[in-house]
Amino acid sequence: MDVRHLKYFLAVVDHQGFTRAAERLLIAQPSLSQTIKSLERDLGVPLFHRVGRNVVLSEAGRELVGPARVVVRDLEAARAAIDELKGMRRGRLDVIAMPSPAIEPLTSIITAYARTHPTITVNVDAAFTQDDVVAAVRDGSSEVGLLGSDRPFRAADIDVLHLGRQPLMLVLNPEDALPGGEAVGWEELSGHRMIVSQRGSLMRWAVDEALANGVDLEIAVEVAHRTSILPLVLAGIGHAVLPSSWAPLARQAGLRTVRLEPETLLHISALSRAAELTPAALAFLAVAAATETVPAAAHG
Repeated sequence: MDVRHLKYFLAVVDHQGFTRAAERLLIAQPSLSQTIKSLERDLGVPLFHRVGRNVVLSEAGRELVGPARVVVRDLEAARAAIDELKGMRRGRLDVIAMPSPAIEPLTSIITAYARTHPTITVNVDAAFTQDDVVAAVRDGSSEVGLLGSDRPFRAADIDVLHLGRQPLMLVLNPEDALPGGEAVGWEELSGHRMIVSQRGSLMRWAVDEALANGVDLEIAVEVAHRTSILPLVLAGIGHAVLPSSWAPLARQAGLRTVRLEPETLLHISALSRAAELTPAALAFLAVAAATETVPAAAHG
């Protein structure tokens, strides 16, 4: 068994099959299949069950995923450290982020990071829940994770860097605008239509809490992809609740935003493994810690 075997094994896991894994690895599928068979012979156990054209991890395969990621990641860290000493400063950094932190502060962090590390490729994966981010950081598929939570985030065996807070704001439907002003209370939204994300986000929780408190809101659309919200507001479907990181995009689209009262805050954190990180990840976290993360104004 060598690291190449483990990389090929993880490619099949991550791309959910041999065909897509082979395409990503730029090798022929028979070559990939032969490598996995060789690994299974070395270990003496099957790693996948073949079900028609699909493959499913065996119990042994599930047990191997975590250690394999650690081995591959640690080898990349060692190589990156040597490259740093040689002055090469090349590599790839895997980041995972929830939608709102992926707008800000991620944009500002990557902008600052690219200035000092222009030859590092930052790969950003999408997450929709806190659990997605935590799982990706714990299993090593991402070195750094950005998430938003309703309180300062804490987790066992993970390092947490708190990056700031974003107040929730209301993005106003241009076809049904509320009276002028910089802030609005939930009771003023009674009888209005809302565009909401699926349950699990702080924004959806805030709407559900208002409904539970007797505010007569009508949920017009529920969307899984948060990028659909602003176009739907612009089309006049309803109002929407979003963190203040979305304010610049909303205003560029010609939409008005106001503060929500009482204030509800989204806490933004960067997560990383407690174990040794690659130099690229350490530099990214240093930039994140130094990047100004003053929350955007929620009205305008």
